[in-house]
Amino acid sequence: MGIHVLGTGSYTPDFQVTNDDMAKIVETDDEWIRTRTGISTRHISDGEPTWYMGAKAAERAIEAAGIDPKEIGLLIDTTITPEYCTPSMSCIVQREVGTVNAACFDLNAACSGFVYAMDTAHRFLQTDRSMKYALIVANESLSKITNYSDRSSCILFGDGAAAAVISYAENALYTSFLGANGTGAKYFYAHSALPKSPFVKQERLAEYDDGIGAGPTDWEHTMLQDGREVYKFATHALAIAVEKAAEKIGFDLNDLNKIVPHQANMRIIETAMKNLKQPMEKVVTNIAYHGNTSSASIPIAFDEAIREGEIQRGEKVCLVGFGAGLTYAALIMEY
Repeated sequence: MGIHVLGTGSYTPDFQVTNDDMAKIVETDDEWIRTRTGISTRHISDGEPTWYMGAKAAERAIEAAGIDPKEIGLLIDTTITPEYCTPSMSCIVQREVGTVNAACFDLNAACSGFVYAMDTAHRFLQTDRSMKYALIVANESLSKITNYSDRSSCILFGDGAAAAVISYAENALYTSFLGANGTGAKYFYAHSALPKSPFVKQERLAEYDDGIGAGPTDWEHTMLQDGREVYKFATHALAIAVEKAAEKIGFDLNDLNKIVPHQANMRIIETAMKNLKQPMEKVVTNIAYHGNTSSASIPIAFDEAIREGEIQRGEKVCLVGFGAGLTYAALIMEY
């Protein structure tokens, strides 16, 4: 009881920031960035909002699927960088692409978001057979919350969006695993808006220690990460998620044709594949040209691989990610 991916689409801003550009604002250079991360350039929004990028990716996915957007019954948007607390990005994307009959909500699982959302949509389609199609949109403007004075992190992130239209499929290969380790929340976070109420007492706020942190004083909404701890978590979490998904149905990982991991760091991907005992030849990567685009990174790589012929119909594909939370997730399906 699986899914059929009918169409995918992606959108990235035209504006690109190279490693040499990064070297103009922080102490770094092209070789240092490439050898440690695998990144050469990243797309950065110079005006496109998160919702706009998501809508463009969704339009391309719907076009590739060849369906009427009015037939889509569910729209899930995965983002950590929305323009609004409310309304949801999914409602704005619905308005833009004409999925007028779709239930809409946003899902935040950080960089694992697309896999979480695909599995959530699968469960909706499985239990409500009147729902014909689902649209998953992953759109991120990480440049909004990147601290461009921190050379260890600002070099990593980019902006972009991707989407997929799926339907329910009988007797199709499908398995998944979703997980999280909230004790690691302090290793990667970004604050939301600070309390503005005239009734709030600062001393009262200090009573509630969430174990994460107060955030930077110069710009409270930027991302902070402990790179060493995230690396240790990621290299094991990616492998664990894939193995647990495979175990559910007794799937032999050697039968995988392609693995599409979260594009965070090439060293993380290489180490995770060693832990899985899978060759890098199976792995789809585009980190060199996009950097880390959070929940959009897996579907952007997935869409590009499909459009370039790197992933073919009938192939067994694994999508796997990890992210802030700390979250991790994998699904295995036949494309």
